[in-house]
Amino acid sequence: MTARPAWLHCLESDPPALLEAALWIAAEHTPALQPAQVMREFANLRQQVAAGLPNLAAPDLAQPLLRRLGELDFHEDDDQPLRPRAALLDQVLQLRRGQPLSLALIALELAQRLDIPLQAVNFPGHLLLRVPGADHLLDPCNGRRLYTRDCRELLARLSGPGAELSARHFQICDAPALMLRLSRNLCHLHGAAGDHMAALKDAERILLLAQPSSADHLLRAAIYHELDCPQAERFDLERALLLCEDERERMQLAQRIDALGRRGRSPALH
Repeated sequence: MTARPAWLHCLESDPPALLEAALWIAAEHTPALQPAQVMREFANLRQQVAAGLPNLAAPDLAQPLLRRLGELDFHEDDDQPLRPRAALLDQVLQLRRGQPLSLALIALELAQRLDIPLQAVNFPGHLLLRVPGADHLLDPCNGRRLYTRDCRELLARLSGPGAELSARHFQICDAPALMLRLSRNLCHLHGAAGDHMAALKDAERILLLAQPSSADHLLRAAIYHELDCPQAERFDLERALLLCEDERERMQLAQRIDALGRRGRSPALH
């Protein structure tokens, strides 16, 4: 029987231990990392943030919280190309640079400890935050308020001028969805860095968190292809074929599976 990953236990706690879950995910890539120790050290950051907050009602403290993080030098990582450190939470806490999602996870943990109401919003390409009932969103990178026009401009910048803002862009992102999004980020960053073994760990986590889909099996198949593991690649291609509903894509997948089969039957050349 396979042991349940530690991050999954964190997600099942009430309330979910988001930051600790993200640290356990980072520990999959850095075995020497001790999430419990990082969580104990996090108490110092909580004290620093609390000391700089104004005397306001809890719902009014979300934006000051984000601005306080900026004062403490937490900012978006603008390094190009972006490296996995921008999504590995232990390194984000150490370097104080990260992706919007990484900074949001830190803000959400602080908000929970300080009894500040704050939610994650699953905006495409740039996770946002919201105080329940507020008429605006918050950018986790700088605390800027975003109204509908700002969100439309952000979406156009991230997805192209033809993208249309809709209600689905403002859906609340729960704990499993946040870890799924983090895993997708890490998989992309590790793959771009050429670390395919690390990307494989992220792809396997994606399959644990997400509903079965052709796209996610194709993602892992592509990683197995880079690692020259044809049998594992074939398995994921076959799973993708079962889940695919587009007839043209099904034909292409069948051809790829057939080509892998022929490759496996070919005698080795010496």
